[in-house]
Amino acid sequence: METYLPILYLSLLLSILGGASWLIFRQIFRSRKVENNLARLQNKLNVEKGTAQEYYELGSIYLDKKLFSQAVSLFQKALKAEEGELQYLPLIYNGLGYGYFAQEQYDLAIRNYKEAIKLQPNYITAINNLGHTYEKKKLTAQALEAYDEALKHEPTNITAKRRSESLRKRFVTSA
Repeated sequence: METYLPILYLSLLLSILGGASWLIFRQIFRSRKVENNLARLQNKLNVEKGTAQEYYELGSIYLDKKLFSQAVSLFQKALKAEEGELQYLPLIYNGLGYGYFAQEQYDLAIRNYKEAIKLQPNYITAINNLGHTYEKKKLTAQALEAYDEALKHEPTNITAKRRSESLRKRFVTSA
């Protein structure tokens, strides 16, 4: 039994190292893909006018990189470039709302989330984002209403359930 113990430890160590290596390489390839898309879109949009989808994609990358004011600018260009690409409008308005939210411009965020929801009434992400923005503005009743709306469209929505329950507890204890 003692002779198998070092082999077992070595096998375990190699398994852990192999798994960690796989995760690292996977992350490197994902990052590389994002950076390639970023470079491609920046180069294209610097030379010529792009489509709503291209502006949206670049704006989304900027949001991930926490470059919120640049993302807002790109989403606004996407709205102007939108020609027959109506399927992207709710996504663009939601991205615009998120960009404003991240800059603590809550009223502009609310306006854009509402526009996204108006265009696509069952857009759960925008509804949850609207609820979160209302929470930040300390508008508990409106936040609860937004989360309830999300739950009406998607009863299993974990975010809306959790936030709604938390707000109800706070609302009951403060009342």
